[in-house]
Amino acid sequence: MEALPKYAIIVAGGSGTRMNSEVPKQFILLNGLPILMHTVKNFFFYDSKITIILVLPSSQISAWNHLCQEHHFNFPLEIVHGGNTRFQSVKNGLAHIKEERGLVAIHDGVRPLIRKNIIQNAFKSAEIYGSGIVAVNSKDSLRVLKGNESEAVDRSLYKCIQTPQCFDLNLLKKAFDTEELPTFTDDATVFEHAGHKISLVEGGYENIKITTPEDLIIAEALLKNFC
Repeated sequence: MEALPKYAIIVAGGSGTRMNSEVPKQFILLNGLPILMHTVKNFFFYDSKITIILVLPSSQISAWNHLCQEHHFNFPLEIVHGGNTRFQSVKNGLAHIKEERGLVAIHDGVRPLIRKNIIQNAFKSAEIYGSGIVAVNSKDSLRVLKGNESEAVDRSLYKCIQTPQCFDLNLLKKAFDTEELPTFTDDATVFEHAGHKISLVEGGYENIKITTPEDLIIAEALLKNFC
C-alpha cells in the first residue's frame, strides 16, 4: 500500500514576555541555535521527505529569514502567516495543504527536544486510529479545587498532554471547519469536538515546552545528551 504523505505544522507565535526577553522565545538561542531551528531539524531527521509548514506571525517572518541566513539554515520550509489565536494559526496551516489524503502533525515551535521515535509512534497511531496524541504521566500529586477547598485525586487517571499531536489529515481539516470555542485548549479538543476518539501515545519528560528562563536552563542541560 502506498505510504501516506506526511506533513508537520509547526506553530511558533510566542512573544518572549514570560522569558523576560525582547526576542520572541522561539528565536532565543539554545546552545548557539534558535530554539525553533532545533525543532524543525528534529522533524527532518525523522523523515527527510516530510513537508514542514512553519506558521509565524507576519511581523516575525522577516526576522526568521534573517536568522536562516545568519545560521546557514537551509532546510526547505513553507511559511504561513499566523492568526490571532493558536486555533486560527493551525487552521491557516491546514488550509495551506491542498491535498486531502495524508497524515499531519501539529507541534509547538518551542518544544525542541522531541525524539524521532515519539514522532514515529504518533504518526503510526494517527494512521491506524485517526489520531496520535503525545502524553506523559504526571510525576506530581494532583488535587482538584472545590470552592475554597481541594481534594486529592488519583494521578494515574490523568495525563499531561504534549505535542506533536498527529491526525488523519482529512478528518482534522473537517474538524477545524467550525467556529472557535473556549474549550479548544489544543488540537485534540478540536478533533474530539468533531466526534472523533483520541488515541494517546507515550511521550517523553524531556519534551518540554520552553516558556520561562528556567525552562531554557533545563533544555540546555538536556540537549547535551539528546540524540
